[in-house]
Amino acid sequence: MSVVVVTGASRGIGLELAGQLARRGDDVIATYRDEPGRARLEALERCSGTLTLHPLDVRDGASIERLARSLDGAVVDVLVNNAGIMGPAQPGIDCVDYEAWLSVLSVNVLGPFHVTTALLPSLRKSESPRVIALSSIMGCLHRQSSGHYAYRSSKAAMNKVMQLLANDLARDRIISCPVNPGWVKTEMGGDDATLTVRECAEGLIALIDRLTLEHSGRFWQWDGSELAW
Repeated sequence: MSVVVVTGASRGIGLELAGQLARRGDDVIATYRDEPGRARLEALERCSGTLTLHPLDVRDGASIERLARSLDGAVVDVLVNNAGIMGPAQPGIDCVDYEAWLSVLSVNVLGPFHVTTALLPSLRKSESPRVIALSSIMGCLHRQSSGHYAYRSSKAAMNKVMQLLANDLARDRIISCPVNPGWVKTEMGGDDATLTVRECAEGLIALIDRLTLEHSGRFWQWDGSELAW
């Protein structure tokens, strides 16, 4: 049994992760941003694990600190930085919404970093601390692509942040990895996506379970294969 914090757990991949983890017996701290999100989490089937709900806006430092204080030094074995936004498509370089771009960077880059650092006291108490952040191959620098400037740049930056954290937290034996969840049938992924949320969550959990320090600072696919940056 592990203690797992899942941010952005009120829909999509986060909701499925929270449900699967609780059903298999883990103690899950699932965060939500609004009351509809809380209601979706409350509707999850509970089995042998526990599901604790906590409000969190990863753009708000005070909200993050409240989450950290609520743990009161308790052990956290796994942190899943799942909360993220797509932002505007921004089809051309002459149609850029700069405020929206800043918002995407705040959620997708600063959010995972701030949550991770705020929860370090709890992660350091674990015998096998692991931090993952859901990324995207849309942020890979070797891929030739266009459009979605905000989202692509945020995922590329988040990948680097997770790599840096892996180096800085190695002395604490805290594993830090970005993980691509694949193209998933969610509100963001759309109906044409190739993976169900169940398949994705099952793969992510299997990957999380087998992560070691050797895997830290590397970019992983939901199915356990390694990706190029």
